[in-house]
Amino acid sequence: MERFRAGEKLFCIEHMHYITQEHAYLTSESVTEGHPDKMADQISDAVLDEALRQDPESRVAVESLLTNGMVIVAGEMRTRAYVDVPTIVRGVIKRIGYISSDMGFDSATCGVSVAIQEQSADIARGVDPRAKKKGKYENLEQLGAGDQGLMYGYATSETKELMPLPITLAHALARKLSSVRKSGALSYLRPDGKSQVTLEYRNGKAVHLKNVVVSTQHNPDASLDRIRRDVIAKVMKPILPKKLFTRTTQIFVNPTGRFVSGGPQADTGLTGRKIIVDTYGGVGSHGGGCFSGKDPSKVDRSGSYAARWVAKNIVASGVAERVEVQIAYAIGIAEPLSVNVNTYNTGIVSDDEIAEAVLSVFDLRPGMIIKHLDLRRPLYGPVAAYGHFGRSDVHVPWEATNKAAALRKIIKAS
Repeated sequence: MERFRAGEKLFCIEHMHYITQEHAYLTSESVTEGHPDKMADQISDAVLDEALRQDPESRVAVESLLTNGMVIVAGEMRTRAYVDVPTIVRGVIKRIGYISSDMGFDSATCGVSVAIQEQSADIARGVDPRAKKKGKYENLEQLGAGDQGLMYGYATSETKELMPLPITLAHALARKLSSVRKSGALSYLRPDGKSQVTLEYRNGKAVHLKNVVVSTQHNPDASLDRIRRDVIAKVMKPILPKKLFTRTTQIFVNPTGRFVSGGPQADTGLTGRKIIVDTYGGVGSHGGGCFSGKDPSKVDRSGSYAARWVAKNIVASGVAERVEVQIAYAIGIAEPLSVNVNTYNTGIVSDDEIAEAVLSVFDLRPGMIIKHLDLRRPLYGPVAAYGHFGRSDVHVPWEATNKAAALRKIIKAS
């Protein structure tokens, strides 16, 4: 792993971790719910939510693809539920705001193709040990991981959400862009849009907003000057901290000058292509698996939620200012293969001691994650856009800090 010195501090190039280097720039992006990839994520999670609503034991792994005038939903499912996929697809698209062919995509007239098959019996055999008594759910204590892989969780004291500031601001801009469209404040906007924020850091603290980018789909009659003026006044200014603006801050609104053609008409959307938007904005690591369309037996989802739960409680406990947690699993095996903690030298005790405390406080078997976080219910649609972590607008169990006191007690006693 290549490293270089900045003053007397170290900067890890491989994962772009800012540790305590004297100077760095960090950039994060977000997208609105009308971005084609995010549309795909929301459709996949809406299918999952409906299956879980009717049958909490549903096994779901569905992907969605959107292109000009067409939605394809494919994957595997084992459920006792009846899921009317075309109706769900059209409902999601309508809620997002694509309700007219003038926008390039219409919820009422787009084609919907469904290719969902039964879950593989070989996968089910390894993952699903059954409870002995009839009518009971699976034996969650023995539930095997739905796949192999490594999952990461991250938390930092930088914001009240215990999230990195760049992704927090990028999400807030994207949500605001959608809000002013839906409220009619900027009625000429259309659903597709993106945001990007670059912050300058000195000694681990954000000191300057280097640049901000907002790109938004719009109707043909809106001029670039009007869009720029309105976006700055009604989207950027209410969200971005004034103290971070300087005379050198760069502001970009629709840098190409025109964004009329958008959504699936202009760009194919696919489930799982915005995994950095979904997580920590490029700060920390990512295991590679996406979340959307997967039931919680898939540790890509539940393991990542658990890792965030662990990381957030570590920071909330005051044990460390910043932490990354890695958990590894093997398909069909309940116990995690490894749990690793990295506090970037901000912990009050060693990382090994914190990891031992984590294993004492948290049961990281997939079935126990499902049980303790109550993941077998329809709660995934609301987080399929604007990030799965650091959410204050929706209640999600992996954001709870209910284990912080127990962690602090164990570590202080050690």
